[in-house]
Amino acid sequence: MTAHLPILEAFVKLGNYLTDFCEYSYSEPSGKHSDFETVITKAKQQNGWFTRENILFALKQWGDLLTEDNLKEWLLAYQIENEKSPKTIGIVMAGNIPMVGFHDFLCVLCSGNKVLAKLSSNDKVLLPFLAQYLIEQEPLLTERIEFTEGKLENFDAVIATGSNNTSRYFEYYFGKKPNIIRKNRNSVAVLTGNETQEELQALGEDIFRYYGLGCRNVSKIYVSLNYDFDQFFKAIFAHSDIIHQHKYANNYDYNKAVYLMSNFKIKDNGFLILKEDEGYASPIAALFYSHYKSEEELRKHLTDNEEQIQCVVSNRKNLGDVPFGETQKPKLNDYADGLDTLKFLLQL
Repeated sequence: MTAHLPILEAFVKLGNYLTDFCEYSYSEPSGKHSDFETVITKAKQQNGWFTRENILFALKQWGDLLTEDNLKEWLLAYQIENEKSPKTIGIVMAGNIPMVGFHDFLCVLCSGNKVLAKLSSNDKVLLPFLAQYLIEQEPLLTERIEFTEGKLENFDAVIATGSNNTSRYFEYYFGKKPNIIRKNRNSVAVLTGNETQEELQALGEDIFRYYGLGCRNVSKIYVSLNYDFDQFFKAIFAHSDIIHQHKYANNYDYNKAVYLMSNFKIKDNGFLILKEDEGYASPIAALFYSHYKSEEELRKHLTDNEEQIQCVVSNRKNLGDVPFGETQKPKLNDYADGLDTLKFLLQL
């Protein structure tokens, strides 16, 4: 059986609503959905990184995903028993990019369980608004969706997303219950030197969308020996307007100053700093890079470090699993950290 049909239909209606909203609102606000516009304005005020463009981008991706065909195809791979009593699943949501916890929210409800969500202070208004829309489409969800400001209590399992530091806190508080606890991950791209200008320009989307704050954002590139960075800088120049966002510009200025004062060798094009570094988590407005000698050596290195990597971008199937420009357009079965959230929930 698939998910409870009225719940599925509610999500399909939500997908249509998001698509309709984005079609009317992508250029500038319209009067058609003034209540939603108010929520988006509030989200922008609460989090300076949540620009209108990035919020609408996130909403459009979910509008594209929440179709009847997509949802049914996704759920077809699972055995969902609608007769089971719902369990309460605590979700501790991150707030780094708009609606980053929506996939967990979707998985819990489609698995027939109840959401008990603790929202990040950086993203507190978008999901409750959409949850209310779902409840209006399917009143059954009134009993299945709850948001809490305080400590998570009375739950059967938990999904918590945070940093490496907060994961220790999560382990302490939630370790005795079935759990998925996510830590820091970053995404990387592999450049062989044979990429087209179009592919490299698309890579700019993977780097700069959401200002690089998502775990699916490319924060490091692996380049072949003697790689020509000029072609890379030329291609990503289309994204140069990002420097006009003041929070991004402040990070660019600060990180550049730190690197220069520390006598690090950097490459710089006026809006992005490239630094040779073995790490993965480059700061905002910076991109780490490393050279590789052979594809075989690189494949082994990526495998050895897979717990730190969310996804790998490349035009070579044997090196990466995501095409250029597609990191922020995951499918419904692209689970964070490679852990099947829905399978976890159905086994409880």
